[in-house]
Amino acid sequence: MPAMKPLCQPTRRSLLASAARVLGAALVVPAAGMLMAEAASNPTKVLDSSALRPPAGASVAIVEWGDLECPACAHANPLLKEAAAKYKIPWVRRDYVIAAHPWSKNAAIYARWFDTRGNGLGDAYRDAVFASQASIYNVNMLAQFTQNFAASHGVGLPFAIDPQNKLAALVQSDADLGRRTGVVHTPTIFIVTNSKALPYVEVENADRDLYRSIDQALSVTRQTAAANHTPKK
Repeated sequence: MPAMKPLCQPTRRSLLASAARVLGAALVVPAAGMLMAEAASNPTKVLDSSALRPPAGASVAIVEWGDLECPACAHANPLLKEAAAKYKIPWVRRDYVIAAHPWSKNAAIYARWFDTRGNGLGDAYRDAVFASQASIYNVNMLAQFTQNFAASHGVGLPFAIDPQNKLAALVQSDADLGRRTGVVHTPTIFIVTNSKALPYVEVENADRDLYRSIDQALSVTRQTAAANHTPKK
């Protein structure tokens, strides 16, 4: 099978960044929509499904590998947030940094640092980055954005965010886990269950398939639970 190219390719990302600088954020949504459509023709070949399980206590969950500089991830982010809230299921957000993206790794490390502050601040930062992605052109813009975000939440940023590279190691661990799973593009989204009848399904087009896939997963887990509680004769 020929190698599949990452969905957020550097040449495409550079063009998107240039377009956003000239024409503004209005171009990002249709561009992201095109990338989401491309994902539908580039499904993941799962190599190792051990990471595709819901957290303890959950029967269904969303598992996503994303890159904070990826326009398609920015497009999918509010859809995933809304679905997780609507269905009251966990949303496991994992890093899969595209090497050619100049500031995405820094953003992932910042997000990990905000995670350490608790109260969902890390996820709030990720949501804010995605919402403002079109105006973040380089690492300096990201640093300013992050300072403003911290200040608006009453948090003081230390001079050195990750002096021992522990947060960077967590980001890398997620990326390595993604590669072992078979991830080759961002976003890669799975609906995972605790049922052997349907352990996971990839959502190749979030606009079209996200809710349908969650409904299917919930139906299967309910059927599995009912079968497990049926007395055997």
